[in-house]
Amino acid sequence: MAKIPMETPLVEMDGDEMTRVLWKMVKDELLEPYIDLKTEYYDLGLKHRDETDDQVTVDAANAIKKYGVGVKCATITPNAARVEEYGLKKMYRSPNGTLRGLLDGTVFRTPVLVKGITPNVKTWEEPITIARHAYGDIYKATEFRIEKKGRAKLVFEAEDGSVTEQTIFEFTDPGVVEAMFNTDQSIRSFARSCFSYALSEKKDLWFGAKDTIAKKYDGRFREIFEEVYENEYREAFEKEGLTYFYTLIDDAIARIMKSKGGMIWACKNYDGDVFSDMLSSAYGSLAMMTSVLVSPEGLYEYEAAHGTVQRHYYRHLKGEETSTNSVATIFAWTGALRKRGELDRNPHLMQFADDLEQAVIATIESGTMTNDLAALTTLEHVRPVSSLEFIQAVRYMLERVRND
Repeated sequence: MAKIPMETPLVEMDGDEMTRVLWKMVKDELLEPYIDLKTEYYDLGLKHRDETDDQVTVDAANAIKKYGVGVKCATITPNAARVEEYGLKKMYRSPNGTLRGLLDGTVFRTPVLVKGITPNVKTWEEPITIARHAYGDIYKATEFRIEKKGRAKLVFEAEDGSVTEQTIFEFTDPGVVEAMFNTDQSIRSFARSCFSYALSEKKDLWFGAKDTIAKKYDGRFREIFEEVYENEYREAFEKEGLTYFYTLIDDAIARIMKSKGGMIWACKNYDGDVFSDMLSSAYGSLAMMTSVLVSPEGLYEYEAAHGTVQRHYYRHLKGEETSTNSVATIFAWTGALRKRGELDRNPHLMQFADDLEQAVIATIESGTMTNDLAALTTLEHVRPVSSLEFIQAVRYMLERVRND
C-alpha cells in the first residue's frame, strides 16, 4: 500500500529522556511505514536548548506560526538538580511556558477513555475537559532571592511618566519575592476559546478562580469572562441549552469531585497544570490525556502532557526493559496529523489518525497494555508488555483496522 502523502510539514519538537525514546519508536513503528511524513524538526532536548541558549524553542514557536500545526514531545523544565546533572549554563524556563507565551491561546486536555479502566472517582461517567489558560502567571514570572533586610515594592512606570507603586513586604529576614502578570487581551482570548469550544462540544462551561483573595488579579479574569459571555455567547448558550457559571476554585473542585463529568472546566494557568494531572491520574494514568494548545490565530500545538519519565529512562540507560505508556505521545501525533489533514483537505491523513487512535484503544481493551494500566484494569485477561511491545501490538492492530 502506497504511503499517505503530506503537502505541508508539521513542526516536530523532540524532547527528553524516556519520552524521547518513545518518540522515535512511534515514528519508526506507527508513522513512517504508512505516511510520507513531512516535518520541520526542532530538537528541544535539554542539551540542545542549552547549546542554543533556548533560541531553538523560540524558533519552533515561529515555525508553528508559519505552518499552523506542531507536535511536541515531553521536555525537561530544569531545577537546580537538573542544572548540575546536565551542566547547564542557567536554569531555563519551561519550554512549554515559552511556547505558550509566544503562541498565546488555551490548552484543552481530555482523558482517553477505554473499557476496563474505571475512574477513581466513582461518580464520573463522562470525560472532563480541562481548558487551561496558556499565558503568563507564574510561568512568565520574575522572581529573586532576598538576602538582606529591606522593602520589596511593586512599581509600574506608565508611558506618560506617572508612577504607581505599592509595598509588597518589609523583609527583616531572608526570603523570596515573585511578580507575575497577565493581559486583558490574553484573558479575553482565553474566554472566547473556552466559550467557542464548549459550544462546539455542546458541553457546559465552568470557570473557577480565587477573586476573594486575588481581588484585582483573579477578579479581572472573572470580569472579562462575564463580559464576553454576556456580550458574545449568552444567546448561543441558551439556544443550545448550555450553562456557564463562575465559582471559587475551591468550590469548583468540590463540585467536580461529586459530578458526573462531561463539562469543560476552565482554569487559570497553574490551576490547569495541576488539575489536569489530577484528572488524568483519576481517569487512569498521566499518559492517558490528550493535550492541544489552540491560539486565537488558529494555530495548533499538540503535545504529550506528562513528564519525561525520568525513572524509566535511567533504567533504559542500564539496558533494563521498561513498560512506559506511550498513549499520550501517540495521540499527540494523531491530533496533529488529523488537524494537518483537515487544514490541507487530506482525508486520507485524517482517516489514518482515526485508525491509529482506534488501534490504540482496541489494543488496550484486548488486554495488552503497559504496567501502569495493568495495575488498574478490571479486565480479566491482561498481558502486561514492555514499551516497545505495546507499540508493536498497536501496529499489529492498526494493520487489522486498516484492512477491514
